[in-house]
Amino acid sequence: MESSENGPVSAHSHLPTDPELRVKALEEVLVRKGLVEPAALDAIIDMYQNRIGPRNGARVVARAWSDPDFRNALLADASDAIAGMGYVGRQGEHITAVENTPDTHNIVVCTLCSCYPWPLLGIPPGWYKSDEYRARAVREPRKVLAEFGVTLPKGKAVRVWDSTAEMRYIVIPERPPGSMGLDQEALAELVTRDSMIGTGMPMEPQR
Repeated sequence: MESSENGPVSAHSHLPTDPELRVKALEEVLVRKGLVEPAALDAIIDMYQNRIGPRNGARVVARAWSDPDFRNALLADASDAIAGMGYVGRQGEHITAVENTPDTHNIVVCTLCSCYPWPLLGIPPGWYKSDEYRARAVREPRKVLAEFGVTLPKGKAVRVWDSTAEMRYIVIPERPPGSMGLDQEALAELVTRDSMIGTGMPMEPQR
């Protein structure tokens, strides 16, 4: 380890301060030392960003919006319906789908840790794992939703679902107005990760 007038200097101090540049620098070091293969890294990134990320859940929601039979099957047995679309894997063995309606809004939290349906939504965001969200989402869900930009009418009920290792949840948001003529691919583009947790709303189609 190098030293300076102010004390020891770790190898990390030579890395750029920007997080993306730091990650890139670390990747280059690992590749140079032969510890990882670039192709393997690319495959892992593609898996979590594109195939295991929120895109999978968005396709499930889009199909539920446009296919009544699938919607009914999803609400009856989400694990089976989702597996039928090929979205299976660890952290996604037991899933329940809950549907937002004009009368009810659903929000998901894991009060004990950070249980999350990885095969559908990808890696959980940092705020989902925070102590503050885990405590306040149960105690004052309307305030938490408002902080996310979701303001609900006074008469609309809020249901909080506590995710566990035995059961994880996906929220089926209300279909946005003006989307009736869109196919499933276009509908999936409107579905956001937060809308499938309940802390956001789907996007409205561009006109």
